[in-house]
Amino acid sequence: MVEALEQKAAGGPRKKKKMKILCLHGFRTSGSFLRKQISRWDPSIFSSFDLVFPDGIFPAGGKSDIERIFPPPYFEWFQFNKEFTEYENLDACISFLCEYIATNGPFDGYLGFSQGATIAALLLGYQAKLFVSISGSKFRDPAICEAAYGKPIEVNSLPSEDLVTAFVDPLIIRHPYGHIVPRLDAAAVVQLSEWTRGIAGGAAAENGAAAGGYDRENPCL
Repeated sequence: MVEALEQKAAGGPRKKKKMKILCLHGFRTSGSFLRKQISRWDPSIFSSFDLVFPDGIFPAGGKSDIERIFPPPYFEWFQFNKEFTEYENLDACISFLCEYIATNGPFDGYLGFSQGATIAALLLGYQAKLFVSISGSKFRDPAICEAAYGKPIEVNSLPSEDLVTAFVDPLIIRHPYGHIVPRLDAAAVVQLSEWTRGIAGGAAAENGAAAGGYDRENPCL
């Protein structure tokens, strides 16, 4: 009765709010390119989510691997040496993303490809409920490793091979296509759709419990 009156006062039934995922593109590509890549996945996978695709903070400092298949501009998140042990502008990148999250969030999870996945793994302290890494890798600087991966990360995760050991009970979907955002076969679509649907359902139940005064630390009624 009370809910019906509230809906009437608000002008009708309240639309269910979708969870938001921040999606970070690969090195010297763009948010638009990653959006195109993810759009090839079955719509059921992210039907309960709003996906946001920002561009990297820095214009591409060299040739892009996608010049023949997708128009510029291209961007990068930070720069690094050949061994991936030294990084330039990483602090500026993290500051930019923290400000972006504060302004455009909150975000319930993160998805990244390659460099985007690598940097997204550093953002999981921002109350993330899920993390999807496609061809991401670990930083190799010992100080960053200790801070980022020193303790197992308890987030619903679909990590890439190099990041698997950083997470508690991850979901792993392997593909034979190399360093790309892959097309998913039917089995992978079902597996990933069930995974995201379970996360979305769990978040909805958690929000409902919070609205009803549910105490997660002391759940006894």
